[in-house]
Amino acid sequence: MDDRDGGSFVAVRRISQGLDRGTTCHSTSEEVVAGSAAWLGRGLSCVCVQTRENDCRPSFDLTPLQEECLLRLQNRIDIAYDSSLSEHQDTLRALWYAAFPHEELNGLISEQWKEMGWQGKDPSTDFRGGGLISLENLLFFARNFPTSFQDLLRKREGDRALWEYPFAVAGVNITFMLIQMLDLEAVKPRNLVGATFLQFLTENEFAFDLLYCITFKLMDHQWLAMHASYMDFNSVMKATRHQLEKELLEEDVTCLEDLPSYSLLIRG
Repeated sequence: MDDRDGGSFVAVRRISQGLDRGTTCHSTSEEVVAGSAAWLGRGLSCVCVQTRENDCRPSFDLTPLQEECLLRLQNRIDIAYDSSLSEHQDTLRALWYAAFPHEELNGLISEQWKEMGWQGKDPSTDFRGGGLISLENLLFFARNFPTSFQDLLRKREGDRALWEYPFAVAGVNITFMLIQMLDLEAVKPRNLVGATFLQFLTENEFAFDLLYCITFKLMDHQWLAMHASYMDFNSVMKATRHQLEKELLEEDVTCLEDLPSYSLLIRG
C-alpha cells in the first residue's frame, strides 16, 4: 500500500512477460492434497516434480486444446495498453460509455475518470499495471452484467464504509490477483486451481472474463461482510482469493456457473 495525500492506494505491478514460464512452481502441500480423484479424471494428468528433499510439487500435463487455449489467454495477458493505438483508445472510450451512458466524455485524459475510481485524470497510468486485459475485463463486466457492474460502481448495496475502495483500481487488482492465483504465466498449470480453471477455459473462451466478474462481486460481498474500510483492502483480497480457490475445487462444480459465488451476479 502506498500513501499519498493522506490516502492509501492499492499497489499494482505488472507481471513480467514470460515470467517463470517453464519453471517449477511453489505449490503448497494443501494444493497437493486438496484435489480429488474426480478432478484428476477430467482430463488432468498429474505428476509430482521433485526439486529438493521432501518437496514434491504437482505438474499437470495438457491436451493440445488446453495448450492452445492457455497460450491464447497468455497472449492477451502480455498485451500492454498503448495509448497511441486507436483500438485501445476505442476500448477505453467504450468502458466510459458502458459505465456512464448518458454522460459525455470530454477526453481520454479528463478529471471525469475519477468518477469511476481511477486515481487520476489518465486511467492508463492505473491499468498499465494490469495491461490491456484489465481494461477488457472491466468492459466485459459492464456489458454482460450491467446491473451488478453499476451496483459496484455506485456502491448501491450494503452498509458502506466512509472510505470505500476505488472501483476501477480494485478491478485492476482483481485481474492481477487472478493471473497470480491461476499461475497463468507458466507453460502449464502448477497447482490444482490453475489446472481446474483450464478445464473451464477449453469450454468457454471467455472463462477468465467471467471468473473476473464473479471475483469482483465476491470481493464486494467479502468487503461488506468484513465491514471493511479503505485500509482493509488487502485483507479483503486475501479472503476473496481463499474463498474462490475453495469454490473452484468443489467436486460438484463442472462449470463456472456452478460456483456458489456466481449466484451473486445479476445478469441484465
